[in-house]
Amino acid sequence: LHSKDKTIPENSFASYTKALERGYSIELDLNVLKDGTVLAFHDHNFKRLCNDPRELKDVTYQECEYLRLLDTKEKIPRFDQVLQLVDKKVPLLIELKPQGDVIFLCESFMKTISSYQGVWAVFSFHPKVVSWFKKNHPEVIRGQISEYFKDDKKMNPIAKYLMKSFFFNRFTKPDFVSYGIYDMPNKYLDKLMRKGMTVISYA
Repeated sequence: LHSKDKTIPENSFASYTKALERGYSIELDLNVLKDGTVLAFHDHNFKRLCNDPRELKDVTYQECEYLRLLDTKEKIPRFDQVLQLVDKKVPLLIELKPQGDVIFLCESFMKTISSYQGVWAVFSFHPKVVSWFKKNHPEVIRGQISEYFKDDKKMNPIAKYLMKSFFFNRFTKPDFVSYGIYDMPNKYLDKLMRKGMTVISYA
């Protein structure tokens, strides 16, 4: 529950505490560092939130633990610290944001959450993440995130079509999908909903 004025940064202990105080379920983003430490952090580098140009995949936790979010006193939370804070009080919807080695992120994530007894589900834009859970942990509720990718100038048109139309779902078999609200409604979601698929959204 971060604030528009950025005094309570996204993916911060303060934002999680605010959500817990109101009894809200929490959606959070995860990335992995070079040493396998899983951080609650959205971007692939520290530039936007910490004014540090380094890529997460190139640093260890010891090399970045001093960083603070958006010039506040808020440290970047490790995922295990978030789990300790939440402590089964509310459900978690966890987005895995692989910027490199998908398997490394998924394995590091599962090592961290394996003993957690709370309610949670995982989702990702990357079909390989969804596929990994289907193959290795089919008991985990998994979701595919998508949109039309209108603002992504680097993504080629074929990839955009395959993603927005859920082409990979036939192989990855997600339990639910999450779609960008600005691209809803659409025929791809209509088709899935007729088949009974659970659809959620994000802005």
